[in-house]
Amino acid sequence: MLIRPRFTEYYNVYVPQHELGFAIPFLNEDIPLYVDPFLLWRSPSLSDRGLHQFLLAAFNHLGTLAANGKAEEAISQLIIASECDEAGLGTSSSRKGKRIGRGTAEAILALFQRLPNHRDGGFRHIEEIQLFVDGISRDRISDITCSFLKSHLIDYTHQECAQLGIPMTEADVPAVYNPGKRGFETVRTLIPTHPESGQPLLLIPKHWLRFVPWISYESYFRDGCPQDDIAHEGEELTRTKVLTYNRENYGVVDAYIRERERTADDCRVDPLFTQIPVLSARRKFAEIRKLPTGKSENADKNYETAIGELLPTLLYPHLDFAQEQARTDSGVSIRDLIFYNSRKHEFLKQLMDEYKSQQITFEMKNVAKIEREHIDQLNRYLHTELGNFGVLVTRHPLKRAEMTRTVELWAGQRKAVITLTDEDVGQMVEVYDSKQRHPIDIMIRSYVQYRRLCPG
Repeated sequence: MLIRPRFTEYYNVYVPQHELGFAIPFLNEDIPLYVDPFLLWRSPSLSDRGLHQFLLAAFNHLGTLAANGKAEEAISQLIIASECDEAGLGTSSSRKGKRIGRGTAEAILALFQRLPNHRDGGFRHIEEIQLFVDGISRDRISDITCSFLKSHLIDYTHQECAQLGIPMTEADVPAVYNPGKRGFETVRTLIPTHPESGQPLLLIPKHWLRFVPWISYESYFRDGCPQDDIAHEGEELTRTKVLTYNRENYGVVDAYIRERERTADDCRVDPLFTQIPVLSARRKFAEIRKLPTGKSENADKNYETAIGELLPTLLYPHLDFAQEQARTDSGVSIRDLIFYNSRKHEFLKQLMDEYKSQQITFEMKNVAKIEREHIDQLNRYLHTELGNFGVLVTRHPLKRAEMTRTVELWAGQRKAVITLTDEDVGQMVEVYDSKQRHPIDIMIRSYVQYRRLCPG
């Protein structure tokens, strides 16, 4: 079974994340990122800015409905818009969210009458509702945006899947906003679907995504909130108190919004993965070299942590990091690093062709000497879906008997187990610093040396 399976791998598309314009969805969990409408507002693209205007028009129309005696319709539409499972963004472990309740929808709609600047002109940034209504945060803002822009996202998803050769099926997509009817409807269209649930899947452009929206409660509380005016010394400053204050003192929020607009050039897309700086990589390796082998003073945990921070950086962009995983073998806890095999490098293509390695497992062992049992533990973990290639990341080279055992695995089962030692990791850091070669070359060297020992 694949670890943290992704949409692209399921459909045999092996393109690393950095080469794609969209965030690759996970099949069984959300991506912990959110659509930030402010990125559309500040975008140099006329298309993005047009979508932001479309979003505002659709959202502000809810206020018009409520003001014209159609509050029930406005409440219904807002509840529908509050969740967009097809986007797969957020923190859900099941790709299923929950819509807001009627009370929250009523509180949002009340803002159109309560806030003087919004009574006639409406909102200029829907993210503002985070600063007035409890229970509204980055996930709701992202879902509301995706819901109102779902028709565009369907077209975008269709375009990307067609280019990559990802199969699509005709399926019903619920809650698609129709600007002509100014309401939501179900649309039947060609779209990729989840292989198990059959749920439609939407792809989200990377340049729309941030971990925290530019306009957020967090940044307001830090930079714009007059905390001393809201809570007296010794009082707890709760979110409820802040939101209540904001509703009565809209000018403070308005000043914060204008400041965020003024500093819009500082608003950047959050990358899905960021390599650690060279200096940090050197420091991590220096920490590793100082660690004793074994478990004393948490040396094993510190080793695993340091390697877990180093390797995803050193092997990027050829290998996308999947996750760190704990497993148990005969009562022994084992830590692995799992990577997606993009097959964009000849060596990685070879690993897929010869060992069927859709993912690559790195098992970390902070021991003075690798024993036969360590090799057999990794061997038992290598199977059809993960493939028959694994890497032992350890402190010292294998002794002759253990090296012989790895050769026997190749001769008898066509399984390959190579090692990366402290010396290898140090050279990977050096290569990462010099930029003249790529750290994956050190891993290739270890494999070539290993295969020279194998028969045939």
